[in-house]
Amino acid sequence: MKLIIATRKSQLALWQSEHIAQILKNTHQIEVLLEGFKTKGDVLLDSPLAKIGGKGLFTKELEESMLRKEAHLAVHSLKDVPSFFPQGLVLAAVSKREQSNDAMLSQNYKDFLSLPKGAKIGTTSLRRKMQLLLLRPDLEIISLRGNVNSRIEKLKNNDFDAIILAMAGIKRLNLDKQVNFVYEFSKDELIPAASQGALGIESINDEKILELLKCLNDENALIETSIEREFIATLEGGCQVPIGINAELLGDEICVRAVLG
Repeated sequence: MKLIIATRKSQLALWQSEHIAQILKNTHQIEVLLEGFKTKGDVLLDSPLAKIGGKGLFTKELEESMLRKEAHLAVHSLKDVPSFFPQGLVLAAVSKREQSNDAMLSQNYKDFLSLPKGAKIGTTSLRRKMQLLLLRPDLEIISLRGNVNSRIEKLKNNDFDAIILAMAGIKRLNLDKQVNFVYEFSKDELIPAASQGALGIESINDEKILELLKCLNDENALIETSIEREFIATLEGGCQVPIGINAELLGDEICVRAVLG
């Protein structure tokens, strides 16, 4: 059998899809191919996501390819996936979660407190902007979109004093080696986005495909992200509302942190 994964063409998206493809190959000894697509979220870089359609901008073209039977599954950063799926598609698995916290990358400042008054910080996330200004009202938060390499290039060109990225992406692409300083925010300082650090595998609703994808599922990640996604769905919050929510399994207990702007 051959599986086809629909993927965005960004470096991080390709890493994520190749990572999942390798697990499937090793587990089932089957052929797994990647089919690249450009999404509207990859093309429309001049406006904040909240103004041009929100999270679905990164998934629509991939979902359409599955509905056309051109692909069997797609691998997403689960934080970018809307709460509801088109008819015929399902969330088949949530893989083991990477670190869920945010981090500050800078060429000149080793941590958040060392940033000078009025420092220029790059992020388009309303959630991050809200929390950063609660911690440091003096900062200037400037919109920053594009793939991770273009963001780091702007940092190196001194367009920003620092930029904020998810720690998961930093680790997956070894971005810490491209900058001088990486400061990790605690989840109490900066509450992450729902499902941050987790990969969601969306697939066609086919019994044979779903059986093959079971090996990707991580029970702890599924529990944590289900709580977070239900919170977002209940509040009907997407990119237009600054919401942070993080559920963390600690033995028999679940610690939930949340912030709503």
